[in-house]
Amino acid sequence: MDVKTRTDLTGELFDVVGRFRRQLRRSTGRGFDATGLTQSQAELVRLVGRQPGISVREAATELGLVSNTASTLVTKLAADGLLIRAVDADDRRVGRLRLTESAQRIADESRAERRATLAAVLDELDAGQVDDLARGLQVLAEMTRKLQEGDQRDRS
Repeated sequence: MDVKTRTDLTGELFDVVGRFRRQLRRSTGRGFDATGLTQSQAELVRLVGRQPGISVREAATELGLVSNTASTLVTKLAADGLLIRAVDADDRRVGRLRLTESAQRIADESRAERRATLAAVLDELDAGQVDDLARGLQVLAEMTRKLQEGDQRDRS
């Protein structure tokens, strides 16, 4: 990749991350994508599949959504029979989320397939590439943190 300017890097980042996500979905089956869910709905379902019992507020924070958007997604997914919203035993104001049995099965199978596919590709990389990827992930994590901080400042 021959990136000359920050503008070039910005464009390349969008291109590479987008292609990576699309190719991973193509390579691992459609999972929740085949159900006709929006990207935001699928992300929420995957999150709840990984963290059963997460609160609506925690899910909104994790996904970078405002509370009312998360609540709207929860209402739709519950109506579609994918998500169960239950009242927290200690604080009735808090909604706890979990997937229905069939949705959890799809989430588990999809996650296992994505992990296996990525593990196989990682096995094809040499040690230097794996080290570069690890450093790149650290940079992406830092960029994500900075974006989140900016969002929080904008909401204050």
